[in-house]
Amino acid sequence: MKSFSFKKSLPFIIIAVVLSVISLIVFYNLLSVDKRLPIYSPSDVNPKLVDASVKHIRVNHEIAAFNLTNQNGEQITQKDYDGKIYIADFFFTRCQTICIAMAYNMSELQSYYKNDDDIMFLSHSVTPVMDSVPVLKAYAENKGVIDGKWNVTTGSKKHIYELARKSYFAVLDEGNGDEDDFIHTEQFILVDKERRIRGYYDGTDKEEMKKLISDVALLKEEYQKKK
Repeated sequence: MKSFSFKKSLPFIIIAVVLSVISLIVFYNLLSVDKRLPIYSPSDVNPKLVDASVKHIRVNHEIAAFNLTNQNGEQITQKDYDGKIYIADFFFTRCQTICIAMAYNMSELQSYYKNDDDIMFLSHSVTPVMDSVPVLKAYAENKGVIDGKWNVTTGSKKHIYELARKSYFAVLDEGNGDEDDFIHTEQFILVDKERRIRGYYDGTDKEEMKKLISDVALLKEEYQKKK
């Protein structure tokens, strides 16, 4: 019977240990791969939501430049959101259906991020003629809107509807923003600091709001790692 030779087995033991260590490192790296939110371009969205004029864009989609008026009669442009993560929606003050839950959830989100200077909110009226500055001011006061944190806006109907259809991909129905056009959507849209869409959420759903908060945390982590 042959006796066990430790010296002869040592190389095999070393190889086995090295392979085990490499396997553990690979396994750890696979587990710790950074989870990143998608960056939405027209090709990533339901084609029914995408205006024909932008369907050809496959990468690098950004929210278009905008010029709106907020609850204080102040001009609001994309510059007010430079370097900010923001959540956008489309509403109207007289809405008695989905907008009630949407306004409540947006208000809750505002409270959650009250002391976080990275996060802002942007609401666009889909009935801008009726939602004048005084009407928006009363609405903002009723909903507890914090000036400088959440802009509740009016403006040119064509401009707002074009943003909804060509920038945010928020509505299914077609139209050109004329006086007979009307859009209604429950979508909350998460936009990053480069004006890119990073998520869509049902603004009437509490579970979706939890997911939105979780996704904002991921997005903030992404920016932290870039520093």
